[in-house]
Amino acid sequence: MKKFNYKITDPVGIHARPAGQLVKVANQFDSEIVISSGSKRVDAKKILAVMTLGVRFGQEIKVTISGADEDAALEKISAFLKENL
Repeated sequence: MKKFNYKITDPVGIHARPAGQLVKVANQFDSEIVISSGSKRVDAKKILAVMTLGVRFGQEIKVTISGADEDAALEKISAFLKENL
């Protein structure tokens, strides 16, 4: 199991376009990928779930990845967040 925290730097927060792109990246992996914000935990492979988090600029999310390809998923998800959010 791999975990990391990321602080959202996009002025709009996690909105539709990057949320959709994040889901596409997450779906490339077999591992379970969960995003947490506060007490909410959602499946990163489901667009509506990611959107319901309502994460805004400056908020921190926690990403938890577990599965056979968790190392590759960690690298790709982390890179995506840094480049887009």
